[in-house]
Amino acid sequence: MIDTHARPRLLRFSVFELDLRTGELRKQGLKVKLHGQPFQVLAMLLERPGELVTREEIRAKLWPGDTFIDFEHSVNSSIKRLREALGDDPATPRFIETLPRHGYRFIAPVEGEAMQELPLPTTGTEAMQESPLRRHWVVAAAGALVVAVVAVLFALNVAGLRVRVLRAGRAVREPPLQIQSLAVLPFENLSHDPEQEYFADGMTEELITNLGKISALRVISRTSVMQYKRTRKPLPQIARELNVDAIVEGTVQRSENRMRITANLLHAPTDRHLWAERYERDLHDVLALQGEVARAIAAEIQIKVTPNEQLRIGGSRQVNPEAYEAYLRGRYQWNMRTEESLEKATEYFQRAIDKDPRYAPAYAGLADCYSIFGDNGFRRPREVFPQARTAAMRALEIDPTLAEAHTSLGSVMKAYEWDWAGAEREFRRAIELNPNYSTARQFHGELLESVGRYEEAVAELKRACQLDPFAPRVYGILAWILYLARRYDEGMEEIQKGLEVDPDHAIFFYVRGQIYLQKGMHEQALADSRKAEGLLPGPYYPRLGLLRGYAVLGRKREALKGVDELKEISKHRYVMPTSLALVYSDLGDKQQAFGWLEKAYEERDPWLGLTLRSEPGFDRLRSDPRFQDLLRRMNFPP
Repeated sequence: MIDTHARPRLLRFSVFELDLRTGELRKQGLKVKLHGQPFQVLAMLLERPGELVTREEIRAKLWPGDTFIDFEHSVNSSIKRLREALGDDPATPRFIETLPRHGYRFIAPVEGEAMQELPLPTTGTEAMQESPLRRHWVVAAAGALVVAVVAVLFALNVAGLRVRVLRAGRAVREPPLQIQSLAVLPFENLSHDPEQEYFADGMTEELITNLGKISALRVISRTSVMQYKRTRKPLPQIARELNVDAIVEGTVQRSENRMRITANLLHAPTDRHLWAERYERDLHDVLALQGEVARAIAAEIQIKVTPNEQLRIGGSRQVNPEAYEAYLRGRYQWNMRTEESLEKATEYFQRAIDKDPRYAPAYAGLADCYSIFGDNGFRRPREVFPQARTAAMRALEIDPTLAEAHTSLGSVMKAYEWDWAGAEREFRRAIELNPNYSTARQFHGELLESVGRYEEAVAELKRACQLDPFAPRVYGILAWILYLARRYDEGMEEIQKGLEVDPDHAIFFYVRGQIYLQKGMHEQALADSRKAEGLLPGPYYPRLGLLRGYAVLGRKREALKGVDELKEISKHRYVMPTSLALVYSDLGDKQQAFGWLEKAYEERDPWLGLTLRSEPGFDRLRSDPRFQDLLRRMNFPP
């Protein structure tokens, strides 16, 4: 607490200090523009930290009764300007809390100290004759000169003096912080225009991407942080849920081709404010700005950043604002992962390319759309994967350091070309460029499973879960890999974790149904397979789980009826042939099973590469020479 008996003249909080003697607010030694009523309001709040300062008290002190003003507008305007100077957010305040209809309270810790005046010299003959007093004045004057010189050096930050002194001062007052993990919470859209939500979400994702390039830092992926959008959870609670040391939060405001971003860095477990900054730039410079914010955060938490990582963080080139806007809209749609949203994303990415043909991320986004169309069975593989390769290669021609493009190319090699060595090379390069890119780790894990390297596959998927702890699909893929590795109990454990994240995701019930089948728990298998199909109806993997259940239980008529329905659907949209091969294998019809496996091979069905080597449903086919020949043609390593 502040000693109110010896009125302090210097008040410190977070990275700020208020000098009541000079009327200055400084942030890390740099003067912040704040004058008049906002400054006086801040002084009132700081002199009574943790206490309510009523609006009437503010009126009485700053606007006496004989002053004719619109008080409500004036005090609101002062508080708004004060918050802007501090980088504070009224929705989630770090410094100034509003108590509706009552007043305000300063909620951050405040330190105060009295300012000592230098002794004034005595003038006249008596002073000259008094040797001790004269010596005192000389020493004081010399000291003042030294202080002045140091102040100049400090203000100019010569040799980084100011930064080192301030950090050293903080180190004395505060214990050193070890920050090795971080989450960027969704930036708030201050325009209050729902149509601009994509822009705020896009800026959040881009900052995550830039920070993710720092190998010494674990950065939580977009999927997991987006659940905290508009949340009012305390930061320490969010930190515990995400298992991180620090949190970045901020705001985004866009007006035409200008943007304003505020960013705040907090030590999450203690809710201690570490850093804040506001940026206002032209939209053409958005790439450079993103890198500047990421580098500032890295410097503040004193994390090791290699020279190569420094070069990769952010970009120096300008981007066409319309291209960037289209790209952000495309990523916004792509993240929904529905067939309809992928169609829209494709249009936006193509629009971005038309506006700026040298913008590599737009090509990577286009490649991702085509790959997901093929992976999820929304389109025939031969229609989309070649387009995905073309787009990914174009992105890499423009920017060979783009992790997303390497991941896109690796996905084509894995799912369509069955170039296992080439795919692994691309995924490893993507992870080297962005160690926190969860998608690259997920696809790499799937590749490792395909070639029978189960331990490595499980380790990679677990790393993806750490980076994206609230992404249900990642838990589902991990459980599915454990199922293929015949580690059924471990798979059940991961399914339980996933159900805690999303109790209504079809993948968990599909995989658990398959595990139940292998365990001989047939009724439970059918129940889960029906649940999965209800959550994701159509010619997708949940339908496969139910038909396989019928086949294993000997309910041949029901299984064949479902197969006929899928064949009919395949006349007007793509149905993965591997799924039909699995049902026929479970029915014991080898001839039909191999017929559909050949069709899957001809059509380059992505499901074939993921399941052929490990799926228990193909066990009865493995001794057949035709099966071994298929493995050889698909380039599987021995």
